[in-house]
Amino acid sequence: METVQIVLEKELLRATDRAARRQRMNRSALVREALRDHLKRLAAAEREKRDREGYERRPVRRGEFNAWDRVAAWPDE
Repeated sequence: METVQIVLEKELLRATDRAARRQRMNRSALVREALRDHLKRLAAAEREKRDREGYERRPVRRGEFNAWDRVAAWPDE
């Protein structure tokens, strides 16, 4: 692990410390968890943006996925 230094406003630091106490973890652990969550959300948003742009460049054509209907359907009982 590496040590980093960040600058926070007083109220943000206080809120961080309160949240860490409520979660029964130290400040560093809380910040690591929050940063991981934020990075996951950014990655998901980037994938969604890439997919959206791809479908805008090449929209789904009518019937394009009809071949999958038979495979994806529940079997008759």
